Amino acid sequence: MHFDLDSTGPGIAYKLLVATVMPRPIAWVVTKSAAGIVNLAPFSFFNVMGDEPPTVVLGISPGRDGGLKHSAQNILDSGEFVVNLVPFALAGAMNLTSIDAPAGVSEAELAGLDLTPSAKVAPPRVTASPVALECRLSHRLDTGPRQMLLVGEVLSIHIEDRFVLNAARGHVDTPGLDLVGRSFGADYVRTGEVFSLERPLWRDYTPKDRA
Repeated sequence: MHFDLDSTGPGIAYKLLVATVMPRPIAWVVTKSAAGIVNLAPFSFFNVMGDEPPTVVLGISPGRDGGLKHSAQNILDSGEFVVNLVPFALAGAMNLTSIDAPAGVSEAELAGLDLTPSAKVAPPRVTASPVALECRLSHRLDTGPRQMLLVGEVLSIHIEDRFVLNAARGHVDTPGLDLVGRSFGADYVRTGEVFSLERPLWRDYTPKDRA
């Protein structure tokens, strides 16, 4: 079936995209307001987009009231944020921080989470998260009314010691992180069954393969 997004009803594009573009990694984002208030919220329109320089992107839609979400406003004001990754053990706490709390409420306190000072940016990181990326805003791209892409350069990465297999070579126990991703509706996915495929090289193909 073909969906012409110029003629579909409100919300249909969102439903189709999140039901098919999955699983999506979750950015558990810590920001700090101009008044020094720490905000914590999850975003599933997120991914890493390069390594020279290390780059991540957040897709932020309007808040429930139609205005900017607290996280977006804080990033635009301060130019800094921290992306924490979410293990299965913290999935419940992550979900609680998605609550539509009014300004001034600490989602971290609400979820019983400790925060640890970052090394290079003002927003702290979630202590219990096994991976945290300290980021500085590098680009903003408005993609719709109060909808935007925020591109951040990763300045520093924290990985829990027990998951670092070889620091010099950058080897990490990825399965051990037990990370969760976003699916559709109230569904999430958990790191589980994996399979490997070696990337092919043209030089290894025989003339028969190329026919």
